[in-house]
Amino acid sequence: MAVVLLRRSASSLLFTRRLYGPQLSAACSYHKKVVDHYENPRNVGSLDKNAKNVGTGLVGAPACGDVMKLQIEVDENGKIVDAKFKTFGCGSAIASSSLATEWVKGEIGG
Repeated sequence: MAVVLLRRSASSLLFTRRLYGPQLSAACSYHKKVVDHYENPRNVGSLDKNAKNVGTGLVGAPACGDVMKLQIEVDENGKIVDAKFKTFGCGSAIASSSLATEWVKGEIGG
């Protein structure tokens, strides 16, 4: 039997799952970095879609309702110099979109 408990923080929801079994008792929750990207998303917005050096991708998951638009801007050497996103969906979709923009810009290691 799995029980899902919801806790409300000041600005977000944290999900905790507790599993119960004969000798099983574990608690799982989102990592603090995931919560940080959800509460303070980086690189939200749009780039000029008419610019020749801007590419736009749109992806969605109809089953869960998440939709993400990701745009990148490249320089004359093909290096990604900027990235922006807009995501409509759950907290983990927003957090992963934020992290993806940092990765493609090379701001953090993978």
